[in-house]
Amino acid sequence: MPEVHLDQETVDRLDTLRVEDESYDEIVTELINIYEAEEMTLFHGGDQVGPD
Repeated sequence: MPEVHLDQETVDRLDTLRVEDESYDEIVTELINIYEAEEMTLFHGGDQVGPD
């Protein structure tokens, strides 16, 4: 498994986002999912055809 090194400021920010005893792996996975969902929304946002 790769090691990831984070600045203390980043760890502090992650700590504010964590819910109860959520692991860092869980919070990072959730953030990646949010990022991917937002990317998909932006990518497909121009595909909609509306009334002229």
